[in-house]
Amino acid sequence: MFGSVYCKPINLLFISLLTLPQLALSAETGGEPATKNQFITLGTAGGPEAELDRAQPANALIVGTDVYLVDAGDGAAGQLKKAGFRVPQVKALFISHNHFDHTGGVLALLGLRMQLNAFNPLTVYGPPGTAQFINGLLTGMEQSRQAAYGMPGVSWVSNIDIIELEHGSVIELEGLTVTTAENSHFVIPDESSAKEKAKSLSFRFDLEDRSIVFTGDTGPSDAVIELATGADILISEMMDIPAVLETVKQTNPNMPAQQLAGIEWHFRAHHVLPIQVGEMAKAAGVSKVIITHMAPNVSSKELEDRYTAEISENFTGEIVIAKDLDNF
Repeated sequence: MFGSVYCKPINLLFISLLTLPQLALSAETGGEPATKNQFITLGTAGGPEAELDRAQPANALIVGTDVYLVDAGDGAAGQLKKAGFRVPQVKALFISHNHFDHTGGVLALLGLRMQLNAFNPLTVYGPPGTAQFINGLLTGMEQSRQAAYGMPGVSWVSNIDIIELEHGSVIELEGLTVTTAENSHFVIPDESSAKEKAKSLSFRFDLEDRSIVFTGDTGPSDAVIELATGADILISEMMDIPAVLETVKQTNPNMPAQQLAGIEWHFRAHHVLPIQVGEMAKAAGVSKVIITHMAPNVSSKELEDRYTAEISENFTGEIVIAKDLDNF
């Protein structure tokens, strides 16, 4: 569908310059290529509202010189560049769930690969429905692919592999083992409709030097606790549900009580309070908690101290309220 690879000699140089691998330069290594394992919080906003000081949810896992994206909200490509990496370097994308605040940057990721003539393989991992999502984006890109910068003889192929995951899936990669768990973000009380519901995944990344668990969006979940048991770091979402509900009331003063009750149920079933983050971290036995995708966005030292205190009611390890481009 997306054509064959053929380039005239005059265009080959142009393409090679565009796709020349650039290893990220790390300030910590004085400009040498970064080789250590890193987890970078590219975007830490609570979705779906755009924010001035925080980008939409996205993360980069760096394993040696391999670059993996973990969710790709709007602006992920730009945040990746700020972190010192380029779109063509991305080896795989892990999607926790198909909500737009976590996937809004995927079209840009694919489109920039096309415009940069990146032919290197890209694997997209995600829950059921991911193949339909990615294939739909590629279909929508076909007119742009045919335009091909107006250069005769240049034809891009996506070279994308899509792998849908389920609870307990295990992926073995170089220097990295990834294990998944279905969390409770899309839990539905009516079990008769369970077969129709979407799925949301949490990921455990076992590296040579440590283990990192990324919750994605989740409510209280025994499956996430089991996945995180014995890990070094828990990277968790967080919602101050009373504060967010108050914002909803102020924004929609005439909202029917039944609708407001439904929103509150959704928040409490599909997200975690600061105190619940601490409970999960304690139960899993992790040594460090990193908070990202927080609502409301933590915009002051006072709020940061308050949420840290609430998490530490149950958890005695290290707690970090992440900012965009923090590197762990």
